[in-house]
Amino acid sequence: MLRTPIALLLLCCLASTGAHAGDFQLTSPTIKADAVLTEEQVFSGFGCSGKNQSPALQWTAGPPDTRSYAITVYDPDAPTGSGWWHWLVYNIPASATGIAAGAGEPSGKLLPPGAVQGRTDFGTHAFGGACPPPGDSPHRYIFTIYALKVDRLDVPSDATAAHIGFMIHGSTLDKASFTARYGR
Repeated sequence: MLRTPIALLLLCCLASTGAHAGDFQLTSPTIKADAVLTEEQVFSGFGCSGKNQSPALQWTAGPPDTRSYAITVYDPDAPTGSGWWHWLVYNIPASATGIAAGAGEPSGKLLPPGAVQGRTDFGTHAFGGACPPPGDSPHRYIFTIYALKVDRLDVPSDATAAHIGFMIHGSTLDKASFTARYGR
């Protein structure tokens, strides 16, 4: 058995990241990592005139103990002091490996069965596309999939994005992200 301080530190770090760290991946056939968002993913409102369509997303299987997934889209560059939540989807079944383009529309009918859209900072339970203030440097839009250790998050339907995020983070086994940008 390894007992040296370095070996113990290594074991600690491996245990905290999980055996599958690095294997869990999120991709999109709609948006490439580090790409500029297209008109499809730009909000329609607040002075923006995009199509406000959520992208298709695909992910590899999470760790073996994954019981559900959650997805968030977050802009840390929004001039709010706390960023901007563009999309939250949770209670995605562990059997799911992707969602279709346009699944973030208000009815959620294209989401996997049982999946729920949380309230975004636009005040809706739907995908809200990019719409940074004119003249800002391009904002970062972080798309993240979380593998969760619970079947479902029990949050009220009017829960804030912060409340949902708190519940996601408390149940996360692993996560994978990519970032896209947009400015106007």
